[in-house]
Amino acid sequence: MARLLLGVSGGIAAYKALELVRLATAEGHAVRVIQTRDAQRFVGAASFAALSGAPVLTDEFERDPLRGAFPGDPLPDHDPAGHLGVTAAADIFLIAPATANTIAKLAHGHADNLLATAALGAACPLIVAPAMNDRMWANAATAANIALLRERGIEVLTPGTGRLATAGEWGQGRLPEPAELLAAVNARLAGGPWSGLRTLVTAGGTREPIDAVRYVGNRSSGRMGFALAAAAAARGSEVVVVAANVSLPRAPGIRYVDVSTAAELAVACEAEFAAADVLVMCAAVADFRPARAVAGKIAKAGNSVLELQLEATDDVLAALSARRREGQTLVGFAAEHGSGGLDRARDKLAHKHLDAIVCNDVSQPGIGFDGERNAVTIITAAGEHEVGPAPKRAIAEAVLDAVEALRR
Repeated sequence: MARLLLGVSGGIAAYKALELVRLATAEGHAVRVIQTRDAQRFVGAASFAALSGAPVLTDEFERDPLRGAFPGDPLPDHDPAGHLGVTAAADIFLIAPATANTIAKLAHGHADNLLATAALGAACPLIVAPAMNDRMWANAATAANIALLRERGIEVLTPGTGRLATAGEWGQGRLPEPAELLAAVNARLAGGPWSGLRTLVTAGGTREPIDAVRYVGNRSSGRMGFALAAAAAARGSEVVVVAANVSLPRAPGIRYVDVSTAAELAVACEAEFAAADVLVMCAAVADFRPARAVAGKIAKAGNSVLELQLEATDDVLAALSARRREGQTLVGFAAEHGSGGLDRARDKLAHKHLDAIVCNDVSQPGIGFDGERNAVTIITAAGEHEVGPAPKRAIAEAVLDAVEALRR
């Protein structure tokens, strides 16, 4: 097990850090905690000390009774400076919650408290978990600071969306749940080519409204997309899933953004794409939608025939591909039916400028939409590889193996 150094800055989400310490020690990790002065306004140092079994560090000038050691380790012969001893012994350093102020200090190299000073002196992997009001998260200064940290190779977790600290406020800025934080730590410790990567997966099928109760949709359950997300998270990636009408259970450690229509999926993907290293576009996105949705319910009485005029939806994957940056890997899915499907998938690979496309023939019984198994052909510029029929998790592993090969 690992030595986890936890930095807690002054936000109301500091209470979640207590549960993180409990979960981490239950898994066998040794934990030391650094708190800022403001963090102690929300959670007392005694609570962290009781759960971690080690004294909490709060000031640059205080002496560490353990001389930088973690619980279970022998005390060093010398007495190092607090911010150097504990970071030298740590295997990984997580700052959760990281306030906007702390993030600004990290981005610009400030060292005016023990937490910021320890971060400057840390040679181990550093993970930053922001937590703040949604307006502070959306501010251009915060966005620039986050981008700067990521450019330096620091892993910055994306905050969740939901109820915020101030009564009645809702938005993006929530600290990930303790289980998600621990999953991120464990994934980074596991190492490997996916460690530190951010993966964006789309899953499910969009629904385009006809009226208030009816829609044009498809039979995609989201199982394939969720299998891909779980496989990427298990390999150490930070994963975000844009889920279109998926009712499957959600896995800890993965962030989900729920959408309904193709337009909503496009907006969600645009918001997440710039930070992603890998995009796996698995959702079945409607190619057409009703040109005009009726606000109420269309009555059956007096209507023996109902005519719908459909219009094309925007090509979400092609739009994202046009905005790709260097270092991103893009994978599309092509649900084809019958003969000529592989040729159509090859055309999509070329004209959408993708790195890979996964073609599955949904005309085959028992696989594809709403099934537990699938059979696909993974197509890249280097060649084609058939996989299955097999469980969707096995298909997901094969797709991610192909992504690894492309990124090498």
